[in-house]
Amino acid sequence: MENLIFSLNATIPVFLIMVIGYLLRNRNIIDEPFVKTLNSFNFKVTLPVLLFRDITESDFLAVWDTKYVLFCFLSTLLCIAVIWIITAKVSNKKDLVGEFVQSSYRSSAAILGIAFIQNIYGNAGMAPLMIIGTVPLYNVAAVIILSFTGPESQGLNSSTLKKSLKGIITNPIILGILAGIIFSLLPIKLPLILSKTINNISSLATPLALIGLGAGFEGKKALAKIKPTLICSFIKLILQPAVFLPIAVCMGFRTDKLVALLIMLGAPTTVSCYIMAKNMHHEGVLTSSVVVTTTFLSSITITAWLYLLKSLQLI
Repeated sequence: MENLIFSLNATIPVFLIMVIGYLLRNRNIIDEPFVKTLNSFNFKVTLPVLLFRDITESDFLAVWDTKYVLFCFLSTLLCIAVIWIITAKVSNKKDLVGEFVQSSYRSSAAILGIAFIQNIYGNAGMAPLMIIGTVPLYNVAAVIILSFTGPESQGLNSSTLKKSLKGIITNPIILGILAGIIFSLLPIKLPLILSKTINNISSLATPLALIGLGAGFEGKKALAKIKPTLICSFIKLILQPAVFLPIAVCMGFRTDKLVALLIMLGAPTTVSCYIMAKNMHHEGVLTSSVVVTTTFLSSITITAWLYLLKSLQLI
């Protein structure tokens, strides 16, 4: 019952903020130009700062586990590769392939994931190591996939590759991650004034991103893509954990490491998927639909996974 209550407390408020954004847009309190500016602001400022803060605050050297980080990285890479290959073969709509792949593998590790782990263990547990092993890959892969599958993409050629590499190098989210890793390795701490400023900016990331997502959600178009939305949600919330959690158990991962892996594999699709898709000239309808659907359903699926792991005395 406690896990169920926590899951509802963690997901329903997020869903309600999306609803608020949707209602604000429909009542013309905010308009399309504002939503576009808001998404750009989140993509270029709030989300990079949030990731920078999360990584710099992680004392990952003290709890570093190479085996664990490699498992996070390789399992994520395998998910991305398999989903992309299969989707590209079975889909004749190139512009939807990128959104489908990104939405299928990319979890809300930094925003919702840590909240789940803190509720169980009272601290972030292994979340910092999981984030280090996955978040940079999440974003690099997303830039590549969205670039190669964009509406204006000409396929894999030198021009597209050059443009994609430039996009990776200049991507604000990736720059925020790299800056966080570099700073975390330096034997210095941020001045209190600067630290509070970064925390204030970081606190804007989630609510503003969710409002932008809700305001950009187009219900009628989303219903037209209900089949890929449900398939994507199944992959994200059920299939990936079902495949990789047993492997993790066989490798000896338990307690907070296993919970962090559950978040990596089966947490809702992150809101930044929508922001990145829109900023890289994709329609964003499928992405927003998957984010809303996985966020809503995760209160059930995360609770079920936690209950199963707890029953097996693995956490």
